[in-house]
Amino acid sequence: MTENKSGFKVLQPGLLTLIQDAGRYGHHRIGLTTGGPLDAQAFKWANRLLGNNLNSTTLEISIGGLVLEAEVDTYMVLTGAEMPLKINGIERDRWHAHRIQQGDRIELGFATQGARAYLGVVGGFQIEPSFSSSATVTREGIGGLDGGKLQQGDYLYCAEIKSAQVYRLPEQHRPQYNDNISLRVITGYQQDSFSGFEKRMFFSSEYSVTDRADRMGYRLSGPQVKASIDGILSEGICHGAIQIPADGQPIVLLNDRQTIGGYPKIGSMISLDTARMAQLLPGAKVHFEEITIDDAHNLHCLAHMKFERTKPEEV
Repeated sequence: MTENKSGFKVLQPGLLTLIQDAGRYGHHRIGLTTGGPLDAQAFKWANRLLGNNLNSTTLEISIGGLVLEAEVDTYMVLTGAEMPLKINGIERDRWHAHRIQQGDRIELGFATQGARAYLGVVGGFQIEPSFSSSATVTREGIGGLDGGKLQQGDYLYCAEIKSAQVYRLPEQHRPQYNDNISLRVITGYQQDSFSGFEKRMFFSSEYSVTDRADRMGYRLSGPQVKASIDGILSEGICHGAIQIPADGQPIVLLNDRQTIGGYPKIGSMISLDTARMAQLLPGAKVHFEEITIDDAHNLHCLAHMKFERTKPEEV
């Protein structure tokens, strides 16, 4: 797989730990979905704090429980959910790159706020790409080591790094993960399949995240929303599309969604907010807010500018 024989042993894989780069693009035509990190901002910060290319391969840890043993000298960082990080039994700061030496034991506890964390190393984990990406999509059995989640005994190869310029993100710039959030939506052409009453119901109601929430999509529970049609001819589905199936309960589609589908869609959530939603656990509350596509462009430009202008501190 690689000539480099240094890296990390997986002692405990956690509930769901996946190898992810920025995603697999350009392959929808053959039915392969995008994959990639559910929280792109936390993913990008993990790489930036290590001085990596922003597409470098990391681990996405859902909920927690990962334990690794280092067989390499390098630097490591953990971003995203409030998931306790211990190195050799000592709790260490998240959003802060740490020196790792051979024999070190890295333990992640279980998330106290948020759901997804991102663990990166300098230079990224060395994973052979599948269709131009290392991103794991378990439904398709593609990416990562064997197309699935990490298992006990797996080995994660990476380069040995004796010295590197690495960083920490000051606390005032770290995101807060809340359990009651407003999510911004652009309505699409299929909004005409929903009456004015149904749209007002959707945008004025509170919905709960159900236990049927995963990387394919988040199923929500709340007031029913009914379309005037039962279905449509299957068509391509964008990231963040909000499908309304026959039971009237919204499904927000995420990175591992199917590439085509036939449920009517009331609109699409912006990617800044799908990232925030993916940090929610079952029982969290959400509201929807309608915005224009111009609003969405402005929000994305502002977020990009903030990311570029926020200067991490040298470690």
